[in-house]
Amino acid sequence: MDFAFDARTEELRGKLLAFMDEHVYPAEAVAEEQRAALADPWDTPPVVEELKAEARRRGLWNVFLPDAEYGAGLTNVQYAPLAEITGRSPQLAPTALNCAAPDTGNMEVLAQFGTEEQRKRWLHPLLAGEIRSAFAMTEPEVASSDATNIGTRIERDGDDYIITGRKWYISGAMNPRCEIFIVMGKTDPEGADPRRQQSMVLVPRDTPGVEVRRAMRVYGYEDHYHGGHAEVVFDGVRVPAAHVVGEEGGGFAIAQARLGPGRIHHCMRLIGMAERAIELMCRRATDRTAFGKPLAEQGVVQEWIADSRVAVEQLRLLVLKTAWLMDTVGNRGAHTEIQAIKIATPRTVADIIDKAVQLHGAGGVGQDFPLAELWAAARTLRLADGPDEVHQRSLARRELKKYR
Repeated sequence: MDFAFDARTEELRGKLLAFMDEHVYPAEAVAEEQRAALADPWDTPPVVEELKAEARRRGLWNVFLPDAEYGAGLTNVQYAPLAEITGRSPQLAPTALNCAAPDTGNMEVLAQFGTEEQRKRWLHPLLAGEIRSAFAMTEPEVASSDATNIGTRIERDGDDYIITGRKWYISGAMNPRCEIFIVMGKTDPEGADPRRQQSMVLVPRDTPGVEVRRAMRVYGYEDHYHGGHAEVVFDGVRVPAAHVVGEEGGGFAIAQARLGPGRIHHCMRLIGMAERAIELMCRRATDRTAFGKPLAEQGVVQEWIADSRVAVEQLRLLVLKTAWLMDTVGNRGAHTEIQAIKIATPRTVADIIDKAVQLHGAGGVGQDFPLAELWAAARTLRLADGPDEVHQRSLARRELKKYR
């Protein structure tokens, strides 16, 4: 990447690139070996804790948080090239920097909307990397792309709330260090305003009635490093009313505030995934021979590489524009661009990774290269944080409104 960023960003980029080369990439194979030997497959391999300690030592900790009180105080534009670099090793690097979802979004929610007591009890341990968290929104019985469909009930009972519902694909919930859920449900299901029916409450994992039922697979993968994606049942779970996040009825607005930065962070990391795929593609093309000449001299392979390079450069500019708008006019002012990158980036990056898979042949779909898992992650992000079609619908309406 040839962009000239400010001096602080360039310094952090240099530190992070060195950290990746010296520690993260060599740890990928080590982490797999250690994970296979763990008594609990959802626990954290020791090398990941070593990476976290080294990242802290190098000043690469919590760089995602724009609030200088809690994080590095970077703007979105400053964070973008760092997130891209971590995307080259998405299983290890974001966790090593304490910049992995869903903890990032949950920390942002607590920093922005949490009470002092909530921040002391949950945010500070998350910032320190001592615990993990989960965000419980998606449900199997309804189309969760429309948050007004959420069926989980959060009912007031004196000084408590009682929560009943079933969630699934709750990222991070399988990790034994996951100690807190932010649960989205309806406190006013019959309310006149469908966007004021929902609330978010904090539910400690060890609360009676919380059952982490099973791990959901994603294209066959269980995503052990990020704590999996669980089905979770809340059966009459009772928590104090003081565990509400923000205010009762504010769940929809908080979800939107949470998902905006999350979407751009995913897109930043996706660009790094694409860069890793292009690198692997080029190495494979120069190392292998077919039909009497190196793959690198085959016309179709050259087209794949050229098209991939053009596509990733276009995406990077769009993501950086979006980051700049978020910094200068806020998430609302960057609404169209946030939707544009959410539509374009996972789709395009999945296509780039698919080309790299094709070039690697059988190796591309196996465990000896990271490509299959990278593709699964990119394809899944066409669903996560709102499916493509929801963003296309909203963006098209915004465009059409100009002509009505």
